[in-house]
Amino acid sequence: MSRRSKGKALNGWLVVDKNVGYTSATIVNKVRWLLNAQKAGHAGTLDPDATGILAIALGEATKTIPYLMNAHKTYQFKIHLGSATNTDDVTGHIIRVSDDRPTDIQLTEILKYFRGNIQQIPPKYSAVKINGNRAYKLSRYGITDLNLKARNLFIEKLEIIERVDADSVIMEMICGKGGYVRSIARDIGEKLGCFAHAGQIRRIASGPFTLSNVISDDIIFKENIPKILAHIQPVEMPLDQLQRFDCLICDANEIKHGKKILINGDPSKETFEAFVCFNNEPIAIGKVTNNYFFPKRVFSFFANE
Repeated sequence: MSRRSKGKALNGWLVVDKNVGYTSATIVNKVRWLLNAQKAGHAGTLDPDATGILAIALGEATKTIPYLMNAHKTYQFKIHLGSATNTDDVTGHIIRVSDDRPTDIQLTEILKYFRGNIQQIPPKYSAVKINGNRAYKLSRYGITDLNLKARNLFIEKLEIIERVDADSVIMEMICGKGGYVRSIARDIGEKLGCFAHAGQIRRIASGPFTLSNVISDDIIFKENIPKILAHIQPVEMPLDQLQRFDCLICDANEIKHGKKILINGDPSKETFEAFVCFNNEPIAIGKVTNNYFFPKRVFSFFANE
C-alpha cells in the first residue's frame, strides 16, 4: 500500500529506551516512516553506545522541543580510571595511561569542583560545529587542533553510586543543557592526575520523562504500531515548568488569530513564559506581560479546527 507523501498529523511525544548500536537519527527516522508522521524530531542526541531516554517529538510537539532541551537530564555512567582515549570513551584508542588510582576519599573530594556552574570543553568526537563542520568528522580526518571552546554548564548533582573496583566507578549526574558525560569523565581523570574515560552511559531522565514511561526500541524495530501509538504522550509534557492558564472559547478564537488575551490572576508587571489551554488541551505558548498573554507558538491542530 502506498503512503501519502504528506503523512499523518500525529502530535505528541514518544519516549524511547534506546539500546546500544543505534544512532538517535536512525530511531527518529524509523518512527517517522513507521507512523507515516508529518514531522518528527528529538530533544537531545544520544551516542550510539549510550542507552536510555530518547524523547521523540511528533507533529506539533516539535514546537516544545526547546523546553525539553533546556530541561535537566540525569545520567548514570561508568568511569574507567587509569587511561585516556582520543574519543573520551571506550570506543577510542588509548592515548595516555597512569598507574595511579585515587582513593574513594580523593575521588569524592574532587567531585566538588564539578558541581554548580562550570566550564566544559566538548569531546573532539562530538557533533559540535567548527566553521560549519562537525567536530567528529574533522577528528576522523586526522585534524587534532580543533580549538574547541569551553561552554557553560550547570551540574546540579554529581556523586558516586558505586566503586566497582580500583579501576572503575559508577556515577550519577544531573545537569543542564549541553552536558557531555564523556567530558566529565575525561576532566575528572585530568583533575585526579590518573586519566580517565567514560564507559557505559545511560540517560535515565530528561525533564519530565523517566524510564517509567518509555517504550523499548525493540518494539519500534519489530514495527508494533498499535503498541507504539499507545505510548504517545501529550504535547505539553515538556511545558511543566511554565505557568498554565485556561481560557474560554472567545479567548481561544483570539489566540487562534495571533491576538493577545487578558488572563485572570493578580496584577503583575513581570514578563514570563506561559501556555494556554482550552478544554484541557494546549493551544499556544507565549509570554505574559501586564496580565496579557501574547501567543508566540500556536498549535496548528487547534488553529485548523
